[in-house]
Amino acid sequence: MDKTVLDNIRFCHVGETKLKRLKDQVMVITGASSGIGLVTARMAAERGAKVVVAARNEQALKELVNELQGKGYSAMYVTADVGREEDVKKIAEMAIKKFGRFDTWVNNAGVTIFGKAMEVTIEDMKKMFDTNYWGVVYGSRVAVAHFKERGVPGALINVGSLFGDRGTLIQSTYAPSKFAVHGWTESLRMELERDHIPVSITLIHPGRIDTPYNEHARSYLDKQPVHKGMIYPPEAVAEAVLFAAEHPKRDIYIGSQARALKFMGTNFPRITDKLMERYFPETQYARRPSNLPEESNLYKAGYGLHTRGTNIGWKRNTSIYVKASKHPAITTILLVGLFTLTWAAVKKKKS
Repeated sequence: MDKTVLDNIRFCHVGETKLKRLKDQVMVITGASSGIGLVTARMAAERGAKVVVAARNEQALKELVNELQGKGYSAMYVTADVGREEDVKKIAEMAIKKFGRFDTWVNNAGVTIFGKAMEVTIEDMKKMFDTNYWGVVYGSRVAVAHFKERGVPGALINVGSLFGDRGTLIQSTYAPSKFAVHGWTESLRMELERDHIPVSITLIHPGRIDTPYNEHARSYLDKQPVHKGMIYPPEAVAEAVLFAAEHPKRDIYIGSQARALKFMGTNFPRITDKLMERYFPETQYARRPSNLPEESNLYKAGYGLHTRGTNIGWKRNTSIYVKASKHPAITTILLVGLFTLTWAAVKKKKS
């Protein structure tokens, strides 16, 4: 390894890592056949990135790549199950064979189960962990190994969940898989930073996102799983991912609900328990029969090329919280200004 590479590794700490502009990047995205991954792939390609999309649904991936190439973008696909380490290695190998490298790796693939903790089978739980946790571990390891070998900065982006910060009911076996992702991400970040390895590691904390996630879910319920309440578009998550690909960022929360749930769960755990026990179950299913177990994507690919689900509630067009996270200094100034004006108004009213 030459002196330039050694200098890069020695001086590029995680917080100081200089990442490429998106238009100069090769980006790997798992779980790209629908939902967040699909939207992220399209937005990344539109901004000039070369994209490598991976999922189990080969037909959907093929159509996506044809769509992107038809618009003049550079893209390729790899059919892979991220729950299999050999498949994840194949994604990296194919990306390097095609483009010579990759600069950002996005661990987005995920599955979920709706059912009570004592009712979901151990077999189903293990299969979910294969995708949600082990898929992230496999992806993280091949990405970090590639960045270390090249000796240049890279970005690793792991998609977690608001339920990775706080347990829940009904998705009580899904939450632990995301807790594991959060713990893995934090631990890996510290180790790489201590060893001065130039990798920016970002954990994305999505709130409730309007994707086919619920239609793909393995359901133990009589009623169809859905999101209710405030729901954010997958574009908001994609915006956060693309920002993290260019700017080192520790955490990005998608929506104030994700940040609020973490704050409440950390500082007022018993109150949060009681509130969630009372209100959360009914926000996770609709008044129609549930999909059949064999229609889920737990053991096989789900239908592809859909970005939205059949969720119910206030569907937001964007996430102000994401936009604020991209400009923390400006946001702080505005909040201080707002507080100052409010304080002055209150003081004037009292005088």
